[in-house]
Amino acid sequence: MRCVLKSWAPVVVLIGLATCAFFWWAYIDDKIWKFHHTIGVVIMVPSFVLWALARHQLGASFAVRPHARTLVTRGLYSKIRNPIYVFGELLNVGLFVFFGKPWLFVVFPITIAVQMLRARREARVLDAAFGDAYRAYRARTWF
Repeated sequence: MRCVLKSWAPVVVLIGLATCAFFWWAYIDDKIWKFHHTIGVVIMVPSFVLWALARHQLGASFAVRPHARTLVTRGLYSKIRNPIYVFGELLNVGLFVFFGKPWLFVVFPITIAVQMLRARREARVLDAAFGDAYRAYRARTWF
């Protein structure tokens, strides 16, 4: 596993940096880098890296619809039950800040509500499949 992660991590960082470069050239206001661009990138880059790491740690258990393949409790999942949702939302915040359009934050409560609904559906599926093991895991983790 460590060998895979070592070769995988630089790719994720490069994708994050390439994304930042894209935003720099394509979307900065009047071709001038402003403070909100910096804050947006500071939020986006670690959020993207942690999102990608969470997705990698989930491995074959990843599914668009909730399925109970295995109970992943290692890595980021040892502290946060839904790190893909958490870091995906932080990535959205970084994008909203980067673009410097406060009205974009109107979308944020909607995406939070959608992620909470998805998390509840997943929790029901995992509880039914793993029972006490899932309930113990849920008791020691956040969201």
